[in-house]
Amino acid sequence: MPEQTAGSRPTLEAVAARAGVSRATASRVVNGGAGVRAPLVDKVRQAVEELGYVPNHAARTLVTRRNGAVAVIIAEPEFRIFSDPFFEQQVRGISRELTAHDSQLVLLWVEGPGDHDRIARYLGGGHVDGALAFSLHNDDELPAVIGRAQIPTVFGGRPVTGSSPDVPYVDCDNRGGAREAVRHLVSLGRTSIAHIAGPRDQTSALDRVDGYRDVLVDADPGLIRQGDFTEESGARAMAELLDSRPDVDGVFVANDLMASGALRTLRERGVRVPEDVAVVGFDDMESVVATTRPALTTVRQDIEGMGRLMVRLLMRLLSESGSDTPASVITPTTLVRRASA
Repeated sequence: MPEQTAGSRPTLEAVAARAGVSRATASRVVNGGAGVRAPLVDKVRQAVEELGYVPNHAARTLVTRRNGAVAVIIAEPEFRIFSDPFFEQQVRGISRELTAHDSQLVLLWVEGPGDHDRIARYLGGGHVDGALAFSLHNDDELPAVIGRAQIPTVFGGRPVTGSSPDVPYVDCDNRGGAREAVRHLVSLGRTSIAHIAGPRDQTSALDRVDGYRDVLVDADPGLIRQGDFTEESGARAMAELLDSRPDVDGVFVANDLMASGALRTLRERGVRVPEDVAVVGFDDMESVVATTRPALTTVRQDIEGMGRLMVRLLMRLLSESGSDTPASVITPTTLVRRASA
């Protein structure tokens, strides 16, 4: 048990005395500095544990010039963030990796254009060491806002046109995953394959449309319907397809939430899946696929792992100041075959 008396707070001097080292040595160990021999590091850490010492954040910031906090900025309104399991999975990966680096997560989101000023003030105020930003849109001011703050940044997803090439990003192989999904539908003998696409202003959705068209070069434009990555938009788009193209026998849907909505519409219309229409989604989000009937065939991307990778790239930027920017990372996708196709 830590040795504390009521009302007392162990000091760095007490840690140094317990470990039998100088205050400077104890400070270097506590603040993550280099140049201390391993046996002394072990002694200081043991003293910290025994005394229950907690570093003073303000003093630590002066020594390390770090705040121990990272801004996680999601370019979506609050209701989307807390209703879409994609964000929950990615933030979970980010949070776990930040915890492993003894850093705190500060969550920021964008309800409207006025929030850009708020975010700019916060980032410019020196409250965080860096930023992670994802779900960016083509007309988004957020990359420019972050750029003006001049803090290390990593994007989640391939950045929009015009973003700084010096900002690394983590994304999955959206186009390749889409190709695999459509090829699977073709292999099942489906001849009228539709696509329910995501928002036109997000690169992930555009890349998935391109993957669809890579396989179905001469696809009728009428087989593509627009959604916005929500379940309701998937249900609506599927209804439009059934009304206008009753010959549809396969659908590649740009995310699992929309695929869940599409399956609901098919069920309500009495259309059998996969006998009449085969359905493939994208994401493999556990909380969504666990409730789909029939079980959803989908393209898996490692959402939580991508969040962890974003943090690792950011930590490299923070620790390698002045060196080359870390390379962006494109993670592979895998088709997970279940009952819907």
